[in-house]
Parts: sequence; C-alpha cells; structure tokens
Amino acid sequence: MDAIIQIRDLIKRYGSGAGEVRALERIDLDVWPGEVLVLMGPSGSGKTTLISIMGCILRATSGSVKVSGREIVGLPESDLPRVRLQHFGFVFQGFNLFPALTARENVEIALDLKRLPRQHARLRAQTLLAHVGLGEKAQRHPADLSGGEKQRVAIARALAGDPPVVLADEPTAALDSTSGKTVMNILSGLAHERGRAVVIVTHDPRVLAYADRVVRIADGRIASEAEDATEMVS
Repeated sequence: MDAIIQIRDLIKRYGSGAGEVRALERIDLDVWPGEVLVLMGPSGSGKTTLISIMGCILRATSGSVKVSGREIVGLPESDLPRVRLQHFGFVFQGFNLFPALTARENVEIALDLKRLPRQHARLRAQTLLAHVGLGEKAQRHPADLSGGEKQRVAIARALAGDPPVVLADEPTAALDSTSGKTVMNILSGLAHERGRAVVIVTHDPRVLAYADRVVRIADGRIASEAEDATEMVS
C-alpha cells in the first residue's frame, strides 16, 4: 500500500528579505489510508499551513507534495479546484455552514459541485446526515442546531464527494466533551472502517486517544513523531 499523500523537502515562506517568515522548513511526511494522523504544536508552528498545502488551499514555495501519486506543487491554479474536489473533504472549527440553508441543503451544495442530479443529491445528503446521526434534523437550519450537530453537518458535507482524504482543522475546539467525543468517533470510523486518511490539526489533548500517529510541529519543522499517542506530551 502506498501513502496517499507524500511530502518531501517542503518549504513555505512568506515575504522576502528581512521580513521573510519561514512557515515550513524541509518537511518530510507520509499520510496513509486508514489512519488518523494528528498534527499538534503551539500556535504559529505551521500546522494549519501544512494541512492547507496538503489540501491545495495554499501553495508551497518549493518541495514536493504528491496526492495519489500526482505532484501538486507547481500545478496551474486552474487545476487545483479539481484536485480538491476529487481527493479532499474539509472540516473546520467554525463549521462554515450557510445559515439560510437547511442541514440537508448544506450537504447538497457539495454534491452540486459533483454535478449529481438533484434527486440523487437529495437522497445522498439525507443518507450522509443519517450516517452522522442527524437524519431526523435534515430540515433544521444551523441556528437550530447545537455546536456538535453543526460540526456533524460539516462532516457530512465533507463526505459528500466520498473523498479518500479528510482534513480537519480544530474540529473539536468549540465543542463540549460529549459532542467532541461524538465527532471524533465519526472521524475515527472513517479511517478505521472505511479506509480514509484523516488528518487532524488540534490543540485538544482529548483527540490524542483517537490518533494512530501523532506528529508534533515546532517552528515550521517536525519536532517529533510517535505511533503511541501516550508518548506525546500535549
């Protein structure tokens, strides 16, 4: 089995000269199908920059990032939306739901990007919401949902295109312990039961219990890596 994401000698810099900021410095990292990979480190360490480059949201300064064997560093900007659509689902701390749309409609939007016929999109959205335990709340608007429920809608939307990789940036930070556990059980199940690669950026030590591998980022570099989360200090 090959790594679904292969990163080699990755560098990301902002600015130039005396004002240059080295956000990432010579990162080497593989991401494997079926694993929950957790990226931890202090604010400003480069975690979100790294996950954003993985997901084709930010562009690298230099180095190599291969997604399913395809090099994405240096791709034309016009090619990146297609790569994101084919390979990635995104889950963010702020949920990023459309307040005027129902839970089902928020999921359907992602299916519209796949040009799925409307009836099929509606059925698929309903199925995804049922998968995350919200089948009975498909017609609710975000204002009528709890934080944990909003995050589960966001996960359902991330899964709409059946992506091989799910990238989650602080998915439990705004949630209480019960909702956080529910969200992490869903994300863990995606990796261990459905073979998806799940990459999570977090400060939340509760997430460590679900990690197959923990990589600590400091000053734009990989400071340590462990397959046993108990070896890591939050």
